[in-house]
Amino acid sequence: MKYGLVLSGGGARGISHIGVIKALEEIGLKFDRLSGTSAGSIVASLYASGYKPDEILEMIIATSFFKSVRPAWTLTGLLSLERLRDVLIKYLPDNTFEALKIPVTIAATDIVRGKPDYFTSGELIPAILASCCVPAVFNPVQFNGNVYVDGGLMDNLPARAIHDQVDFLIGSHCNYITSEFKVVNFRSVIERSALIAVSGNVTISKNLCKVLIEPPALGKFSGTDMARAKDLFDAGYQYTIENFTAKDFQLP
Repeated sequence: MKYGLVLSGGGARGISHIGVIKALEEIGLKFDRLSGTSAGSIVASLYASGYKPDEILEMIIATSFFKSVRPAWTLTGLLSLERLRDVLIKYLPDNTFEALKIPVTIAATDIVRGKPDYFTSGELIPAILASCCVPAVFNPVQFNGNVYVDGGLMDNLPARAIHDQVDFLIGSHCNYITSEFKVVNFRSVIERSALIAVSGNVTISKNLCKVLIEPPALGKFSGTDMARAKDLFDAGYQYTIENFTAKDFQLP
């Protein structure tokens, strides 16, 4: 039985994927393929390179996302991903898909063609940066002759990319939309609107997963809550370990 794991984008909420993976390991799962978008692409790549969930959490806490970006002041965006590139090079020095211990597929959006692209070989870090490039926040990433922005625009849960390569596909979706929402400020409205918009492109992807892990507790977190990394990790871990057993994954 070949198992695949798909990790959604979601900003800081993507830290919950690390807790989900830890719980799935304890249940007895090993993965043959991974795919991810944005934050999910970072977690998938670090895990596939050999880091354990607790180690990845320590990395995230030590290198806060907001410490990894800087103003770029251009007409195409406000921030540059160069410092994030430096952080990724530190932990993924080989910088190739081929060096990973588990095959990974990363989704990004070609902003010129208006289509998703899926990276599986060659340079790894440019693919991650392309997948993480939130429009109007970061400068678009130029890679392989194309211009990319956040993979979440077209495929925030890239199940289609690997579902025919595994026997059992598991999805970890970190963008639970709670009915409890208050208009606090302009930013909260923008984030809520983006969350609702992106959720529309994961419907088919969710149905391709034999098991979907979507912790409701994540609805109370913002995509910028990096300071709550441990809480996000715990939310993913606790929900998974409390609601799933080996039988749910057809393990002996």
